[in-house]
Amino acid sequence: MESSAIPQRFSRALHWVGEMTSRASAAVIATVVLLIFILVSAVDGFPGKWQMVFATVANSITLVMLFVIQHTQSRQQTAIQLKLDELIRSSPNADDLLVHIEKAEDSELIEREESQVAHHEALREPGDKDEK
Repeated sequence: MESSAIPQRFSRALHWVGEMTSRASAAVIATVVLLIFILVSAVDGFPGKWQMVFATVANSITLVMLFVIQHTQSRQQTAIQLKLDELIRSSPNADDLLVHIEKAEDSELIEREESQVAHHEALREPGDKDEK
């Protein structure tokens, strides 16, 4: 757990940016700004300096959004994983070894996946009511 207030504030700010930019209105605003830039550039004869500034700003925004999305998805993935782990723990018939399976070696993940696929294929063997 991060106990410092600065990382927590930064995290909240990243989540706020993520929430704001995931709205349809953000795409509309970006489109309008882009169209205005294109129109003003066309009127001015597409000055090279403006294009360089626009490219720099666009690249900077892209880089920042990369980190915003990564941070937000990582946090959401952790929350979902905790919920799934709690469901596994609460079910008496569940395999408790699956709790924190995401930290297992690749070979164990592959082995468990193959086991699950084989189990589900066995359920679909002839005699299954869905297959005729």
